[in-house]
Amino acid sequence: MKPEQLEGFFLGWNKAPSVEKHYTILKNSYRIWLAMDEQRCVGFINAISDEVFYSFIPLLEVLPEYQSQGIGSELLLRMIDSLDGMYAIDLICDGNLYEFYSSKNFHRCVGMVKRNY
Repeated sequence: MKPEQLEGFFLGWNKAPSVEKHYTILKNSYRIWLAMDEQRCVGFINAISDEVFYSFIPLLEVLPEYQSQGIGSELLLRMIDSLDGMYAIDLICDGNLYEFYSSKNFHRCVGMVKRNY
């Protein structure tokens, strides 16, 4: 994959990473899964981890024109399978995504975040 194949993600973000930063995020992740069409990435998921006990999924995105086709669900299932054996797989999502993640056996919990917008 090349950085230019990552165009179009992070719509609506207050401070979206550049395509180059997005590429570096994926390159430096513990695990990644990509959904590709012939020429570009249409969806991705990444995980960071201590490689033994704990993993965190910071990003799962599918380009708007490819949503509602099961791509996000498939990416999440593949990531969960590739993290098999981890005690914890955590993620934080916006409220409008609660139903999606709860349908994949994730549970609501209390968390805190800090954002540097």
